[in-house]
Amino acid sequence: MYTQHTGTHRQCVEISLQSSFQPGMKLEVANKSSPDTYWVATIITTCGQLLLLRFSGYGEDRKADFWCDVMTADLHPVGWCAQNNKTLMPPEAIKEKYSDWTEFLVQDLTGSRTAPANLLEGPLRGKNTVDLIVEGSVLELQDFMDPLIYWPVRVVQNVGGRLQLRSAGLHDDQKTQDIWLFYLDVRLRPLGWALENSLALEPPTELRSLKSAAEWQQALEEAQLDGGKSPLPLEVFKDHVDLPKHSFKTGMKLEMVSPWEQLQICPVSVTKVYNENYFQITLDDQSVDPKPRSVVCHTHSPGILPVQWCLKNGVSLERPRGYEGQDFDWADYLKQSGTEAAPEVCFPDAWQNRGFAKDMWLEAVNPRRPAEVCVAQITQVRGRLLWLRLEGVAKPLSECIVDVESMDIFPVGWCEANAYPLTPPLKPVCQKQKKIAVIFVNHRCFSGPYLNKGRIAELPQAVGPGKCTLVLKELLSMLINAAYKPGRVLKELQEVEDQSWDCHEETLKAKYKGKTYRSTIRIVRLAEQIPDFCRKVCVKLQCCPNLFSPILVTDKCPENCSAQTKTKYTYYYGKKRKLPKPTGEEQSAEGELAKPARRRKKRKAIFVQKKRRSSAVDYTPAGSPQDSDEEEDQEMELQSGSEEGTSSEPREDHTDTSSVEVTSSRPRRAVTLRRAVSAGSTTGSQERGEGRRRLRHNPDTTHGNVEGVEEEEGQLVLERNPLEWSVDEVVQFISSTDCASLANIFQEQDIDGQALLLLTLPTVQECMDLKLGPAIKLCHQIERVKVAFYRQYAN
Repeated sequence: MYTQHTGTHRQCVEISLQSSFQPGMKLEVANKSSPDTYWVATIITTCGQLLLLRFSGYGEDRKADFWCDVMTADLHPVGWCAQNNKTLMPPEAIKEKYSDWTEFLVQDLTGSRTAPANLLEGPLRGKNTVDLIVEGSVLELQDFMDPLIYWPVRVVQNVGGRLQLRSAGLHDDQKTQDIWLFYLDVRLRPLGWALENSLALEPPTELRSLKSAAEWQQALEEAQLDGGKSPLPLEVFKDHVDLPKHSFKTGMKLEMVSPWEQLQICPVSVTKVYNENYFQITLDDQSVDPKPRSVVCHTHSPGILPVQWCLKNGVSLERPRGYEGQDFDWADYLKQSGTEAAPEVCFPDAWQNRGFAKDMWLEAVNPRRPAEVCVAQITQVRGRLLWLRLEGVAKPLSECIVDVESMDIFPVGWCEANAYPLTPPLKPVCQKQKKIAVIFVNHRCFSGPYLNKGRIAELPQAVGPGKCTLVLKELLSMLINAAYKPGRVLKELQEVEDQSWDCHEETLKAKYKGKTYRSTIRIVRLAEQIPDFCRKVCVKLQCCPNLFSPILVTDKCPENCSAQTKTKYTYYYGKKRKLPKPTGEEQSAEGELAKPARRRKKRKAIFVQKKRRSSAVDYTPAGSPQDSDEEEDQEMELQSGSEEGTSSEPREDHTDTSSVEVTSSRPRRAVTLRRAVSAGSTTGSQERGEGRRRLRHNPDTTHGNVEGVEEEEGQLVLERNPLEWSVDEVVQFISSTDCASLANIFQEQDIDGQALLLLTLPTVQECMDLKLGPAIKLCHQIERVKVAFYRQYAN
């Protein structure tokens, strides 16, 4: 299970989706009640490219508010009518409200802001704020090392507000120097900002050596010229936050997430104060040959923390380079250096996590490759810091620390919404082979004390193909329903687990004597873990480990389970309790009380001997006297405590071979289905007998499976893997058979190819509410598809 954090970087993402229009803006709108006339309206609110407007003169009255689409409505900036000789006239409903509308408009428009003309016409019409930044737009970027220096940058790419920027003077062959920033970053300003605020325009510190001063000057002039031709609308910067004044002083100590070393939080010092907004932080270094590393910060800089933050949050703090003490202690360190810790007031919201929690998923920028956005999982949350593991990135570069307010983390789905490639998790090479599973129910194997042999015989021979979790869930549900006491089996299944498994939790239910029990069962996800899972479930239920398995047992079971009586088998494969011999008195008492049962056992033993003398092989029909006796006997054992495997009386009722034709007063579905299949392929009693014999000798035959008949009449050839069939393709196939009248059921229940291959006779009757006859016909067609799948695609 995983949880996605839909609030990740929520403010910035939500702001980027907002309309460029703001409530309170004025514009001139066509007056519907009077053609060729216009009137002033105020924007009340926005929703994408829709504007809610109110004509001037209505005051606080909302009854005449109306919506319009900025892309289709006749909207203009204030003053457009005067420039184009158009008439301004108030709506008829308020025409008499004021005697001098000219005076009213003068007062109403004084101090107001008109909607920008470029947002109402031309290529920028109706665009969201973030979409106003187009390729080639020019902005000014603050220097990384000096906050008083700016330089023009061009937009190379705009991905949902995340901008790829290239410094003026650089070309395509120097794209390794490109910078990625979200458009709301405080380092970005409109062209002309530096000059307006008396700041310097100089090339970035790290790039100055690439060109001469004259070349940089020429690049600056070209950028200013290009930017002046199509200036960026000021609406782009309407959501930029003004930086508050800081309270830091030179010499103050604090803790900071290292911008240079991954997963390190280090002691740092304030080494320079530029102005009331910016200051410089330098990494503490007490070595003989210190290598100063500094960065410009402001109050809202991510990763700056008060002294003792790591101690209070149980996080390791790196010792300064060259520090001689064994254990770093802030009190001693401050005393030795004669400095003071920056007070808590300097760090607003230093402890808030903004709702993030461990194991949440998001999308995050790879700090080593800023152009790459990866699937990321939160592995730890401490205060306002998140420890992330980047999926798809090799260790140790896959881990990083980010601030909750970082502009490099995004909600799940952000890349998809902006058509930007997302680096996925590393996938196993053979993952496609691990998605599909087929599990066989080997009816001839021993069913153990929990499962009703007669009901097991009614189960299909194979479950699947399909997704591992779906197939296993279906199989376990069948086993629960085939139990004497479903609630007990559900409890046993709950205890099956292994730490090495990659599991998925499913809620299964069991019904017994009018009560419903529910429990959460851990089911493996991967096909390679299914053999181990099935074996552990079988051992838990004290049945043959091959009763259900990815391997089809066509002949003798490798576990030789048929050689074990129930008591012996339970001893070897179950809980291995030693069975005490009853005393002579107990034997005598039991003999007096259990004579009828003993006689029934004796008769059954004779029946078993007949089976042993036979040479033909058959699955014992469900509902035969043998099954009736077995159910009755095992039910008695279960009620008397034998579900723990403590029965002291050997039993031979698990043998599955017989050639004796036995009629039943209570025929079950399996008998009816077999007869229906045989009757459909031959006529007359003699031909029916031949049909039954033919089906007996086919080890792949299960109830409802007409493979033996199908091979004689011709094989179905599929042009496409049924696992990939859509609902419409399933309907098309059913419509082409003699079950065409049932095709609409598949459409109504959205049954695709994977679901089709999971259908069995019991599920068809239950879920589709069909009688036995139509259900058998339908299962015949489904089995044709399954057989064709095994033959054409299973390998």
